[in-house]
Amino acid sequence: MLDETVRWAAAISGIVAALMIAGRFGGRITGWGFALFTLSSIAWITAGWLDDTWSLMVQNLVLFGINLLGVWRWLIKHEG
Repeated sequence: MLDETVRWAAAISGIVAALMIAGRFGGRITGWGFALFTLSSIAWITAGWLDDTWSLMVQNLVLFGINLLGVWRWLIKHEG
């Protein structure tokens, strides 16, 4: 049950984050989209760990780093 809940949370948060970034609603929304993607990556890493799916964990560890870069670029460093 927990693994199914984690997978649904990961999927829904990833979809919402993609909409936030693709919608070009401004820098702050884009930054929060990357923050949500970061949470989605954590959920997918957890799902991969629960299912013993190493490829899913490795992929989302890399995406976690990319998403942190997006958070830094759009929320922390963003000027204007």
